[in-house]
Amino acid sequence: MPVKNGDFIQLNYSGTVAGRIFDTTDENKAKDAEIFNAQASYGPVTIRVGSHHVILGLDEELEGKEAGYEGETDVPPEKGFGEHDSKKVEAFNKNSFREKPKKGTQIKIDERGEGTVVDIIGNRVLVDFNHPFAGKELHYSYKIEKIVEDPEEQLKGLIQLYAGRDMDLSVDGGTVTLTLPPGINYDRRWVMWRSRIIHEAFEYIPGIEQITLTETFKKPEMTESQPEE
Repeated sequence: MPVKNGDFIQLNYSGTVAGRIFDTTDENKAKDAEIFNAQASYGPVTIRVGSHHVILGLDEELEGKEAGYEGETDVPPEKGFGEHDSKKVEAFNKNSFREKPKKGTQIKIDERGEGTVVDIIGNRVLVDFNHPFAGKELHYSYKIEKIVEDPEEQLKGLIQLYAGRDMDLSVDGGTVTLTLPPGINYDRRWVMWRSRIIHEAFEYIPGIEQITLTETFKKPEMTESQPEE
């Protein structure tokens, strides 16, 4: 059955720029490319086709393919990280930085966000606020592992995609009960994306009418104090 716009699928992929991997779901490839992140989860990701859960050029490539299909595609800048905008390259006085800037380093300027130092000319520091891959053609190899039809698996996929977590949940009729792990409110990624996950669950997964988030706290066990010497 061909993949349609709006279908949830499990997808493995690797993205390259000029032959170098910059993003992959394969742990071994990440290690070989020296981009391995111990905090990341590797393996197939669950996405909804047409919802821009992956880069636009790859997203559009998936529609009409069958489960099990393996392919490759080139993604032009306008469907990747955008064209390079020269207006986003700005000059700053070297003395305005707390630490001495170096070419190629990433820096953050409050009013402009994150950028890359691309050149230093005398006391002028040129910072590029474009995405590092802006203006570059991307190449993706991918495999559609399966179409995901189970609502519980679809929701778990959204949580993993946005929050990078596996969470216990149950679906009873139109009600989803999501069991939150201890300390979740200190997880900035969860706090940032929680509303988006809930919104997409209601919008994209048919039949969900209510989502309940539950937290359980257990009283810590008391230990006997050691006698003073």
